[in-house]
Amino acid sequence: MRTGLDSTLIVMPAFNESEVIADVIAEVRRVLPGVACLVVDDGSSDDTTARARRAGAKVATLPYNLGVGGAMRVGFKYAIENGFSNVVQLDSDGQHDPSFVPVLVSKLASADLVIGARFAGEGEYAVRGLRKLAMAFLAKTLSATAKTRLTDTTSGFKAAGPRAVALFAEHFPAEYLGDTIEALVIAARSGCVIVQEPVGMRERQGGTPSHNPVKSALYLGRALIALSFALVRPPHSLQEGAVA
Repeated sequence: MRTGLDSTLIVMPAFNESEVIADVIAEVRRVLPGVACLVVDDGSSDDTTARARRAGAKVATLPYNLGVGGAMRVGFKYAIENGFSNVVQLDSDGQHDPSFVPVLVSKLASADLVIGARFAGEGEYAVRGLRKLAMAFLAKTLSATAKTRLTDTTSGFKAAGPRAVALFAEHFPAEYLGDTIEALVIAARSGCVIVQEPVGMRERQGGTPSHNPVKSALYLGRALIALSFALVRPPHSLQEGAVA
């Protein structure tokens, strides 16, 4: 069985990211030479797929927009079918720094899921207002669920090991915030060991931000609803991933 970065698949969900996708892929290939990269084009109406392929990434193209959760489930299934032990979720807009990938993957030696935490002492990323209050509440609640201290439960920069990959290939949620909040609840209640590692976060390199002031005002209520649904659903069984 391959181990470490040699058995790691970078999965990048992308929706209308043609402006920056080639640059992000180029950076991944420069910083992580030889590491496989799969872009999941989540129903884009621009030429994200063409630019990603020209940049050297494998591309899975979805016929319509499923959201980050649906795109990531495709990535987890691809990993199992192609013999990858680990999956790292990386944003396609340039906010995630791929230089942190090796340390996230190294933590999988003793954990099933590693969160790249933006509020754990690395970088200057900050949020304000209701989003800050919501994220603090979520961190406290999910820390209790995971039985470990978590400061950034809505981070999309994560590394999953074999057991989490197998779990998420079948049960990764597609609902709003499901790829962060509910995914952590599913992992924790299924017996996954979850840890966090400080990472730096950058500004979006291009394209359209997924949040505006109106959406930010609704974030607290949606986060609470997502957490409520996650906590009432039954846990899933955990098993080793089928890797080559």
